[in-house]
Amino acid sequence: MTQPPSADPTLWELHRTLEQLRKDQSDGMKSLRDDLRADLAAMSARFEEMVTKEVYQADQRLVNQRLLAIEEVQREAARAREADQLQAANTRKWLVAVFIAPLLIGVLQLWLSARLGAGP
Repeated sequence: MTQPPSADPTLWELHRTLEQLRKDQSDGMKSLRDDLRADLAAMSARFEEMVTKEVYQADQRLVNQRLLAIEEVQREAARAREADQLQAANTRKWLVAVFIAPLLIGVLQLWLSARLGAGP
């Protein structure tokens, strides 16, 4: 069975169909291009947040130096605290030696003189 000549598409319909395919392809490529640009922008933003190995190592060295400095300050503070405690202990000994010991000796002498004076 043969088809009537009117069943074949005309040149204008073929042209219109090809133009529509080209437009659809162009829109698809534009959409892909826009998606790719957005993805590249997102990757670029993430790469900007990344730190290079050298910068990371330099930062770690700086952190270690700061920790060592803090530890040294802490050790010096502990030494100073121990020295203050030793000084306080020495001050208490000095107070005992200067004020309390003579007072006790005086009280002891008074007691002994009272005891000796009252006995014979």
